[in-house]
Amino acid sequence: MLVRVTLLHSTLRQSAFGLQRFLSRFFLLVVTLAVIVSASSSGLAQSDDAKKERPRRVLPTETEPQEIIKIDTDLVPIDVTVTDAKGRLMRNLKKGDFKLYEDGVEREISSFNVEKIEGAPRPVAIVFALDLSGSMTPEEIDRISDAMREFSRRLAEHPAVFAVATFGMRVKTIQSFTSDREKLDRAFDRLAHEPNGMSTHTYDAVDDAVRMLVRHAPLTREHQLMKRAVVVITDGFPVGDTVSPDTVIERANAADTSVYVVTMPSYTRLLASTQMTPLPTPLDVSGLVEKTGGRSVYANERDLGPLFRAIAEEVAAAYALGFYPPKENRNDGKFHTIRIEGPRGMILRQSRPGYQARRQ
Repeated sequence: MLVRVTLLHSTLRQSAFGLQRFLSRFFLLVVTLAVIVSASSSGLAQSDDAKKERPRRVLPTETEPQEIIKIDTDLVPIDVTVTDAKGRLMRNLKKGDFKLYEDGVEREISSFNVEKIEGAPRPVAIVFALDLSGSMTPEEIDRISDAMREFSRRLAEHPAVFAVATFGMRVKTIQSFTSDREKLDRAFDRLAHEPNGMSTHTYDAVDDAVRMLVRHAPLTREHQLMKRAVVVITDGFPVGDTVSPDTVIERANAADTSVYVVTMPSYTRLLASTQMTPLPTPLDVSGLVEKTGGRSVYANERDLGPLFRAIAEEVAAAYALGFYPPKENRNDGKFHTIRIEGPRGMILRQSRPGYQARRQ
């Protein structure tokens, strides 16, 4: 009789916990959909954003310690990924295949880097930001760890550094930038033992990752422009952030950093069956990926290796363009748009829509 009572008590506790998690996620879904509808119809009011956000600067001041190599502060870099109509990466384009426009006026392309220059692969700096908010299952975390290893191995030929961070209730750096494969593997192994929480501070995590790149990943290395990127692995539903999406986008653009998002099926299974197109998440609606030249993918397959290898291929295949704005634009304190054109029929994604000039 005692065994039966104990088993019944355990079953009831598990059922209650499962019901609590389902209800909390259902409530989150309702709130999220309401936000999406509100944003698409009238825009979100952000009158109190300045008070809610952490007091952060986009870039460190000149007096702060940093490892950025400043070759030429007037050069404005921008990354461009080019695919054909079938989504295949185009790797063989030349400088003359592109045109660059600043505020609608064509400018000379002064710098042009491709995946390899004279046989030297382009350097890359990647921050993996993994959601450990509680909605990610242990099985998924193991699969993600294996996939991140695949990602790093795909870039083995490149001068590459990687960092690993987790986020839930707070953002935590598990491994600072390293090119040491053993350190990276140990960081991946620790992920399954990291504590989680109910909040999902996704935008805060991207914000921290961008700041990490600015401070510790040189913008240029071996006379080539560094490719900077943040790879976010999440269920796609940010909760509790202190930094707004628009601010994160602004800071990523200022650091010439692309954001790639892999949305895991742990939560989206509650929203739509695997046979249907997944519903857009707040990350999709925010424009974080689109406005930084990244890519958003849904992980529906058990083997995540091919998906992560494809993202790594895309990160490495980006073209790095640069130009010098006219002197009258460099210090006017205004935002100037940048538009890149390529061969007809090609699809271009650029890492930022423009640049913010300094003010003297």
